[in-house]
Amino acid sequence: MQNRFLEDDSFAPVRLEYTAEDLAVTGNIPHHLDGRYLRNGPNPVSELDPAAYHWFTGDAMVHGVRIRDGRAEWYRNRWIRNSRIAELLGEAARPGGHRGTPNTNVLTHAGRTLALVEGGTMPVELDEELDTIGSCDFDGTVAGGYTAHPKLDPATGELHAVSYSFVRGNRVRYTVIGADGRARRSVEVEVTGSPMMHDFSLTEKYVVFYDLPVTFDIRQAVPASVPLRMRLPARLMLSALIGNIRVPSPIRARIGRRMQNRVSKHPGGNGMLPYRWNRRYPARVGVMPREGGNSDVRWFDVEPCYVFHPLNAYDDGDTVVLDLVRYRKMFDTVFTGPDEDPATLDRWIVDLTSGRVREERLDDRPQEFPRIDERLTGRRHRFGYTLQMNEGDHPDHQLLKQDLVNRTTSTHAFGPGKYASEFVFVPNSTDAVEDEGVLMGFVYDQATGNSDLRLLDAGTLEPMAAIHLPDRVPAGFHGNWNPSA
Repeated sequence: MQNRFLEDDSFAPVRLEYTAEDLAVTGNIPHHLDGRYLRNGPNPVSELDPAAYHWFTGDAMVHGVRIRDGRAEWYRNRWIRNSRIAELLGEAARPGGHRGTPNTNVLTHAGRTLALVEGGTMPVELDEELDTIGSCDFDGTVAGGYTAHPKLDPATGELHAVSYSFVRGNRVRYTVIGADGRARRSVEVEVTGSPMMHDFSLTEKYVVFYDLPVTFDIRQAVPASVPLRMRLPARLMLSALIGNIRVPSPIRARIGRRMQNRVSKHPGGNGMLPYRWNRRYPARVGVMPREGGNSDVRWFDVEPCYVFHPLNAYDDGDTVVLDLVRYRKMFDTVFTGPDEDPATLDRWIVDLTSGRVREERLDDRPQEFPRIDERLTGRRHRFGYTLQMNEGDHPDHQLLKQDLVNRTTSTHAFGPGKYASEFVFVPNSTDAVEDEGVLMGFVYDQATGNSDLRLLDAGTLEPMAAIHLPDRVPAGFHGNWNPSA
């Protein structure tokens, strides 16, 4: 079986870790940029069975570029070490060890650089040069896993998150991490079943939950390749875990710990994702006051679909406006990565008075990785930036600048054979207007075999600089600009 997420040159893992200094640059890097651009993604260490690999489960590798005084001082890429990866790399086990694969996002908060993943795994702290320190539990104030997509409230400096895990059954957890790096609030919220709640939305008043029909699936978690004598007991344990069979709480907790560590991954550490499309599961969004609890959540039905990434959300009188990237379905027939129907940019308007959701299409081009000027997280925004990715023999990757007030779109085409990743927005100053800043992201050039960190003017989408890297950065997930303290 072929698996494009292991074999296509834009996805295939790289085999070396680099420390490259004083990088070559075409164009000019703005002098006000002082910090690190970091991005996370899957990069399996060892050879894998293509039939048993899902892109979302690959070993984590963080890529970073340090920028200061108009120069690109260094590029580093580092696998995030756990005991298995350290062993495969021929290294001694490190203190502060962790389990899991934190391969989805990377950001800084309260002085810590954190690599993140969803589904029940805690963040992993990295040092300034991207070496692994160890698991982070926010000074002992958070347990049982975190999320890949926390949101920083620009007014309070607090980090909001919604976390899920199949070991929690029909509950997700909303947490608020203060600017001091410790949790001040944790709320359990009941959902329909055991959904893959990849992201959420935040407004000035509300937390928005996406309870959508991609759910934990025992067939995916315990596939037919598991020996027959083990398959039935494993599936029974998982049924107990997610509430289909009543089991005393201590036993259920013990099962959860074992299955979290073993069932969702095959022995090589890069397994199939134990979630799939569930036609019988209702699609709905929940709206909860930010200081509310489970009993305060109001649920609103939407058309069946899946959402990995909202663009932003805001309050508008008696409505909540949700701009998001919508898939008609996900993991229904393809189980190696998100290769179902293309996504569109949509708007959902949740009417708190009528109890209904009005859904409308903003842009029907295939697109993903939506970002905004994050000084406006939870506030009314005008601009959003997404990546249009037409694959095939002649990829056509474009950055789309969505003007959601005038309903127009500007584009920047990267050119033939160029594969772009998520682009993030960095304002030129604290008081810059909404699109006065720099957009940055990795672009792989198939002709040269290497990647650049491209900088674009967010206002015009004109190129500003290309920072040339010593190797390819495989297609990955999310990153952020991390300014110097």
